[in-house]
Amino acid sequence: MKRSLRRLKLGHWKVLAIGVGLALGLSRQTVEAQSVDFAYASLWQSASFPVENFQAYTGRFGEPRPNGNGGTRPHLGLDIAAPEGSYIRNWWGGRVIEVSDDSACGTSVVIASGSYIHIYCHMMGRVEQINGQRAMVDRAGGLVIPEGYTIQTGQRIGRIGMTGRTTGPHLHWGMRYNEQWIDPGAILQAMYSAQRISQR
Repeated sequence: MKRSLRRLKLGHWKVLAIGVGLALGLSRQTVEAQSVDFAYASLWQSASFPVENFQAYTGRFGEPRPNGNGGTRPHLGLDIAAPEGSYIRNWWGGRVIEVSDDSACGTSVVIASGSYIHIYCHMMGRVEQINGQRAMVDRAGGLVIPEGYTIQTGQRIGRIGMTGRTTGPHLHWGMRYNEQWIDPGAILQAMYSAQRISQR
């Protein structure tokens, strides 16, 4: 009986993984050629939601936004509102490849996790040089995140702020897969589906 249930779950995982691949813009042929299986799909159940004290989604991926020249541009991320000072958690384990505080993104941390690059914007704190190394520093929040640092899944990496170009406290969460911008909302849906399946 347990073996039959395991086979059933493996089938569900494979269907889910193919769905995730298609949501990421991969062709069905590419997904199947990569032999997507349980090991690939199971990673989604351990990923972390990026915001504590979640309030609402305030900006969806692909929505038109003013570009400053009278036109619009697509919104390349998911905006997640939470009270100012709420902690931000790393979605998936990886390495910090950039910290910044001099763009519309405000104080930000960029993390590489395999083929995924995820960026966290509008955080509290600023970039400082510590022993010759750039780091995102939020002393009030007890955080120092240096470039090159290995970050675990679910680890706190910042706090909700209003740095950069923003009208309210929120996290702008952007994500690229194989150098292409993708919808973080699709990733969250895959995470929740994977977690529900794993609990059956």
